[in-house]
Order: sequence, then structure tokens, then C-alpha cells
Amino acid sequence: MKKKIKILYEDDDVLAIDKPAGIAVHDDADGNQKYTIVDWILENYPKMKKVYEDSEEEGSNISRPGIVHRLDKDTSGVLLLAKNIRAYRFLKKQFKDKTIKKVYRAIIYGDLKKDVGIIDRPIGRSKDEFRSRATGSLARGEMREAITYYRVVERFKDYSLLELRPRTGRTHQLRVHLKSVSHPIVCDAVYAKGQPCLPGLKRHALHAFSVEFKLPSDQGGKEIKVESPLPADFKKALVNLRPL
Repeated sequence: MKKKIKILYEDDDVLAIDKPAGIAVHDDADGNQKYTIVDWILENYPKMKKVYEDSEEEGSNISRPGIVHRLDKDTSGVLLLAKNIRAYRFLKKQFKDKTIKKVYRAIIYGDLKKDVGIIDRPIGRSKDEFRSRATGSLARGEMREAITYYRVVERFKDYSLLELRPRTGRTHQLRVHLKSVSHPIVCDAVYAKGQPCLPGLKRHALHAFSVEFKLPSDQGGKEIKVESPLPADFKKALVNLRPL
């Protein structure tokens, strides 16, 4: 069951793909995902099968070859992959050191008062739903630092288009943070239950627009910026919001 996925950047060490919405990066513990980015990797780059740290795979039945970060199943956009273990460690360190710059686009409900701002709210597991995350009194267990910078790109009647720059990389961070300020991402089935979707959207309106990272030193250590244009469903939603 091969799928065609667009390659945005590739060299001997790094692969950046344009992940479509609706495809999970890897399978879950229950084996519910029929086709994943990992399946695509193994079909097209079989040599990447063992690109991971043993400590991350120990005791797990989930394969993550070359995976240095993740996007939610219904989030589209730039996904970085490592083609060898040296590049894997190099990219993982950049994520750990917070030197990789990620930019997202999101359509939210409502209108944020400030044109630019910071959402600085630790995230933990939701008290109500095991697979969800939450902030403040709605969360339980370990609370982990989570910081998101935002900028309002465009305002519409009842909606806004944001640029989001996460400083940290927590599970569901952008979705949870926007819900925590009462402006959840449009069509988010988990964090905006019961709210209307926009015409043409069948998934949450979140897109990984660009990623900036450094190449290994033997490639000159230069910085690379990879961008993914807004997909058709996202653009259609924006067109429908703009007045004729």
C-alpha cells in the first residue's frame, strides 16, 4: 500500500518530507494505525530501519526508524527524518537544546486581543481523558514546561489565522495552549469538541509551515530552512473566511 509523499529536502544525512494530514507518524501501542510514515520510510528507505537509539526502542513494540520529532496524525507539514545514526543524534541534540526553529500556521476560533504574545503554561495529562493533555487545575501528574509564541497574521469574523513558534515540544502543545486561552484550533476533535468546522476542513487546522536546522559539520554546518506550502484544505478554509 505505497503512498506518494512529497520530499521537501534531502541529502546524505537528512530527509524532510511534506507530511499529509490523516497519516500517523508511527503506530500506537494498540496497533490501530493501518498505514504510517514509518511504513513509508521502510518502503522507500529500507536502510533507515535501524536508525534509532536502543534505549528508545527497548521494551517497545513501536518502530520509530529515523524519527527525531513528531507531528500529530491530523497535522500536516514539514517532518524531519534522519537517514543515519550520526544524523539522528545530531538532530536529536538540536531538538533537546531548542536550537531548531519550528513555525506553524493555525486557524483558531475567536480573536486574540494582542497581535503578539506568549503562552507560558506547563502541560500535564488531562484528569478527564487519558490520551489528552491539559494545563492548570485540569491536569494531573508531572507538569512539564511549555512555552508558545504567537503572532496574529490575519483576523476574520469569529476566527483568526496565527503564526505559532513553540519554544518547547510537548505532546499536543499548540492545541492544548490555544484551548487554555479559550481560542482552540478550528475543527480539533479533542480540544474543540462541539464547535463547528469550516467548509472543506475534516481535520484540525494546524500546519507545520517551516523548520530551520543545522547540518552536520562535515556538510559545513550551514543552516537549512525547509518550508511546506499550505495544503489545499487549509487554503480553502481561508478563502471561505475572507470577504468577497
